[in-house]
Amino acid sequence: MLELKHIRKDYVTASETVRALKGVSLSFRDKEFVSILGPSGCGKTTLLNLIGGLDGYTSGDLVINGRSTKSYKDRDWDVYRNHRVGFIFQSYNLIPHQTVLGNVELALTIAGIGKKERVARAKRALDRVGLAGQYYKRPNQLSGGQCQRVAIARALVNDPEILLADEPTGALDTVTSVQIMELIKEISGERLVIMVTHNPELAAKYSTRIISLRDGLVVQDTNPVTAAEIYSARHLSVRERRARKRTDRAMRKEKAKMSLFTAFKLSARNLVSKKGRTAMVGFAGSIGIIGIALVLAFSAGIKGYVASMQDDMLSGNPIEIAETAYDLNMLTGMMDAADKEEIIKQPNRVYISSLVEYLAKMSNTADTLMVENTLTEEYIEYVKNMPQEYYSAMLLGYGFDLATSVFTDFKTSKDAVAQSISVHRLTSVYTSILKETEFKDYASYVTALAPSFAQAPSNTDYILNQYNIEAGDIAKEKNEIMLVLNSRDELSDLLLARLGYYTEDEFLEIVNKATSEDGSYDEALYRDSFSYDELLGKTFEWYSNDQLFSVGVTSFGGQDFYNAKYASSADELAEGTKGLELTVVGILTPKDNISYGCLSSGVYYTEALTEHVLEKNASAAIYDFLLDDEKSAALAQGYYSLTYTYDYTYEGETKTSMGAISALSTIDMLGGMMGGSGSVIDPAEVRDNLIRLLGGDSVANSVLIYPLSFDEKDLVTEYLDDWNDEDGVISVGGIEYGADERGEVTYTDTLELIISIINTMIDVISYALIAFTSVSLVVSTVMIGIITYVSVVERIKEIGVIRSLGGRKKDVSHLFNAETFIIGLLAGLIGVGATYLISIVLNLILEPLIGYPNIAALPVGQAALLVALSVALTLISGLIPASSAAKKDPVVALRTE
Repeated sequence: MLELKHIRKDYVTASETVRALKGVSLSFRDKEFVSILGPSGCGKTTLLNLIGGLDGYTSGDLVINGRSTKSYKDRDWDVYRNHRVGFIFQSYNLIPHQTVLGNVELALTIAGIGKKERVARAKRALDRVGLAGQYYKRPNQLSGGQCQRVAIARALVNDPEILLADEPTGALDTVTSVQIMELIKEISGERLVIMVTHNPELAAKYSTRIISLRDGLVVQDTNPVTAAEIYSARHLSVRERRARKRTDRAMRKEKAKMSLFTAFKLSARNLVSKKGRTAMVGFAGSIGIIGIALVLAFSAGIKGYVASMQDDMLSGNPIEIAETAYDLNMLTGMMDAADKEEIIKQPNRVYISSLVEYLAKMSNTADTLMVENTLTEEYIEYVKNMPQEYYSAMLLGYGFDLATSVFTDFKTSKDAVAQSISVHRLTSVYTSILKETEFKDYASYVTALAPSFAQAPSNTDYILNQYNIEAGDIAKEKNEIMLVLNSRDELSDLLLARLGYYTEDEFLEIVNKATSEDGSYDEALYRDSFSYDELLGKTFEWYSNDQLFSVGVTSFGGQDFYNAKYASSADELAEGTKGLELTVVGILTPKDNISYGCLSSGVYYTEALTEHVLEKNASAAIYDFLLDDEKSAALAQGYYSLTYTYDYTYEGETKTSMGAISALSTIDMLGGMMGGSGSVIDPAEVRDNLIRLLGGDSVANSVLIYPLSFDEKDLVTEYLDDWNDEDGVISVGGIEYGADERGEVTYTDTLELIISIINTMIDVISYALIAFTSVSLVVSTVMIGIITYVSVVERIKEIGVIRSLGGRKKDVSHLFNAETFIIGLLAGLIGVGATYLISIVLNLILEPLIGYPNIAALPVGQAALLVALSVALTLISGLIPASSAAKKDPVVALRTE
């Protein structure tokens, strides 16, 4: 039984208090058809809303099945509206973007009924009200009577105990009104029906009880509940009490909660129903995302371009270990050297900037920047034991120069007799000749700029991954050498001259063409290219130090002087001397996608030749001579320069000059670099380097390591860092070395510094651009918040319907949060999709210009983060509108047009 006890309802405004109900006391039977009559403003609808739990009473009590509602919380009222009450409204209050079936299902969805049962029950309810087969139509496709039948089916689908009808026929014609009233009358045989109406004829015809209200008071009740009926309802039998307890327990377990899925579905359908506006909002919201995404796409694309070059750059910038290295970590120290301590300046004074102090600091920093490494046999062995899966190739350098021991044929002219002289001597010959020409100021460039023989990495596959074999084959054996061209298929004229490919008059014609004022030259002598056949097959002779150097005694003034003689020409070698013949077997060019190969333009020999040179020169007599201070005293005074004489001819005149084999220039250059204190020359150091220059030191003085890729480079550096670790023991050749037994060795990893600087610059620029484009993102977010608020205004009636069906305030909030989520997701997807489309166009335009196909490439991970950012910002922007929607009074919402 439903009981109202002294119910009062006041509406308080700023200017007055309106008393809608002034102490109404009524009781209702479980099954009856009650019509409430009265003039407008008498409190009929207010009474109906109080009974339905849509509005709260000011005082009094509403008792439902013997339980007072004074202690009801929001959850209890939501469950009550969903499970105990069904509403039929004058204006139907159907949700326009839902189907007929969807409108009826909504009450069951809020009740937590599963989909299969929900659909079956909704269809049964629609069938009962005569709408079989109309399940999937929209409300705007139905007549007014059909819409009211849908509303009745929605009210009945949860099998409520009470059916509340507010002017159910007010918007219908007479025939349809009769049909609806007949249907409601039929329903009243099963449950309590309370109908508010202005039509006394309909009330008299169909109702079993009529209650009249005036000025907030009951003035007539045609069939009031008797005291006996009230007593009977309050004093239940034992069976009835048990049944009531079971019902109460069931009620406590009942829930009224709209799932998030339902909220998303309702919002999605609403947005689809306004697809034009939704698309525009989504596009507008995506503008900020597009801006940031393009910045990130270019940032990632440029980093990708750098990364694509990294492996290529590794070939040209391997990890280097040398006796003299740069500590790149000290570069920051050089910058710090320029810092000055801040002082408090006084007016009218000129302060002094100490350039002397600055230069002193820079000099000290330069000394620190240059690191002297001691590469012991144990350390070299440790490096050689590095796991091979870390690197593609490892090149050990021993510091010797084959120019002193490799002989080539030299002709002064095409018809002249060829002379077999060392490459070192030929270099000296051309230097002397050039000093006779207009090119004299640059004569020394023959030595400085023309590359000498260099060893190629032993990994043939590694080389062939970067270079094409244009002619012949790659050098593999100790007697094979190869020529490597640059990307323009060029070799320098100075290199070809040193190797003996030019005759003297051909080379001089190149000089004449370059130095003559009118640029004239003899076409018959000038050469601008060689065929592969002319380059391939050329032979050289390599001789050991014992074949090239002899130590003799010269007597002068009664004293014996020891000297070392260098045979720079084949004529000066002992009769019958045979060397190792070296043959040019191949010509290589870098592949099109290689910018930084492991081989620069020049002439290369194999690791097998290196081992042969070290083996044959291991115990040459020249080393003993150089190491004997008494015998080499004269050489020591000249800083151990092994001199020799040679003849050269220029313009028909033969002249004699002197050449020298020395390590002095190298030591002087390294020691005096950047103004450091190492410019003082140590003759013993020069001597040791001369011995190494001649191939007399079997311990490598440099190592080049080519990692497999940029990722594996870290494995290489970690391995090298382990040697410098102050803790732990390193085992080499079965012997363990503690930290105090290992000298620290600094390696040079130039590429790491370069890539780090480049990536830092890219990041800084990207952050600046993102900050700039974020302004549009903020504007988009504010706009979406405004659009969401507009959507709240447009869907106020839907809010009232959901609340009347038992939906919670939180459910209403979820409804609009879902809408902002969908809009944010749409904006994010549009932004990311547009970015990918724009990137495709930009890449097509820019690829021919920069040679890289993906300069704009938004990573998938960043795209997902941008979509998530878009969703998060729109959710934030929708919090205030969603909160506002949740606070809407359901009664007011239902009356809103």
